[in-house]
Amino acid sequence: MLLLSKKQDWLGNIKGDVLAGTVVALALIPEAIAFSIIAGVDPKIGLYASFCIAVITAFIGGRPGMISAATGAMALLMVTLVKEHGLQYLLAATLLTGVLQIISGYIKLGSLMSFVSRSVVTGFVNALAILIFMAQLPELTNVTWHVYAMTAAGLGIIYLFPYLPIIGKSIPSPLVCIIGLTGVSIYLGLDIRTVGDMGELPDTLPIFLWPDVPLTLETLQIIFPYAAALAVVGMLESLMTATIIDDLTDTGSDKNRECKGQGWANIGAGLLGGMAGCAMIGQSVINIKSGGRGRLSTLVAGVFLLIMVVFLNEWLSYIPMAALVAVMIMVSIGTFSWDSIINLKSHPLSANIVMIMTVIVVVWTHNLAYGVFVGVLLASLFFANKIAHFMYVESNLSTDGETRTYDVHGQVFFNSADKFISKFDFKEVVDKIIINLTHAHFWDLSAVDALDKVVIKFRREGADVELIGLNAASATIVDRFGVHDKPEEIEKVMGGHS
Repeated sequence: MLLLSKKQDWLGNIKGDVLAGTVVALALIPEAIAFSIIAGVDPKIGLYASFCIAVITAFIGGRPGMISAATGAMALLMVTLVKEHGLQYLLAATLLTGVLQIISGYIKLGSLMSFVSRSVVTGFVNALAILIFMAQLPELTNVTWHVYAMTAAGLGIIYLFPYLPIIGKSIPSPLVCIIGLTGVSIYLGLDIRTVGDMGELPDTLPIFLWPDVPLTLETLQIIFPYAAALAVVGMLESLMTATIIDDLTDTGSDKNRECKGQGWANIGAGLLGGMAGCAMIGQSVINIKSGGRGRLSTLVAGVFLLIMVVFLNEWLSYIPMAALVAVMIMVSIGTFSWDSIINLKSHPLSANIVMIMTVIVVVWTHNLAYGVFVGVLLASLFFANKIAHFMYVESNLSTDGETRTYDVHGQVFFNSADKFISKFDFKEVVDKIIINLTHAHFWDLSAVDALDKVVIKFRREGADVELIGLNAASATIVDRFGVHDKPEEIEKVMGGHS
């Protein structure tokens, strides 16, 4: 069964994976160069990293068909380190990033994705689509009309080519767009910006090297904050991308294996002179939309990237940026969740606020981690508030007027503890109070403290209090931390009054 699964991952879609991987490799080149420039390092640092990360995650990543390489989100975190300490410290930080991600995989931090709500994922996707589009704007400002014409032609090819009979479905339209526009640009001799204008492409294969930094505590103090930030953002973006690709392909993935795979990939990149990277939603969507599904597409993307950069660099330098801009605009349009706009009318207000705030924070800060953190925090607060509203207490007085029974329903925790206390009438004169907790659950210390206050207040008024129906889980926390049945603790709470 395992062998069959492996065979399907690698050989189940050979033609689709090879063609999609080729498209991705072409689209990776300007991105890797651009991200290198953002980080303040030579273009080859991003290109070597993209090759290495793609190849390693193809073999040991947890999500077949997902593309990992050098990314903008990671590059932004490297700027200060490179500026203040140089490239060698960046390579050391990349190695440490990998180690931290591997540890995260083994302690199963990938499972934390279950705490990220659908609204946060939608906001994350929409924000990334906006950022991808915004990243193309510099290529479309202060340029000649030829660039706009080429970009429009590229979009036309991408969206109309698939309608052609036979070949329309067999060749990815983004690949046709890149090759076609390159041919037109060379034939007409258009004076427009090309990949070659982005920076000098490397002409040698990467070599193994150990970062030239002193192995001291001082070095660790310098690189650890950066490595920790890179590890968190890298895992976050990779796991979110894996979730999105899961949805696009209706398949599952191993999130903890993905954490470990990303870690080993970053260690490999650091040892081959590359910068840290992670999964790329834009390139992953290109891969899926171009027909890529298996691990072979990721491997082809990495290997072809290196082959093209090192051996075909002269030809690659002629690719007009307008062609790649058209591909990335297609990605941003395909990535954006257009249904989320329609669903604003039907979805709960809290879900809409979480989604919109996630988008605003990510776009405003250009930091995916901040946006997801704000989204998760808001979603948690809204959830806590909603659950607190489902807590209520019913009460009944016995026919003889001597016993009052309170039936508690719902979840008692920090947000509903005060509401729980307010439901009891402590001034009513009765001999006995029965608190029925059969339909209630106590979650935390705030809930236990609230129960203690209720019991002790009734006893102060001279009533006999009996708790019934406490479930096993609630009883465990109440017995351990509650004080209402511990005379010595009650003495402290009541200040000597019995």
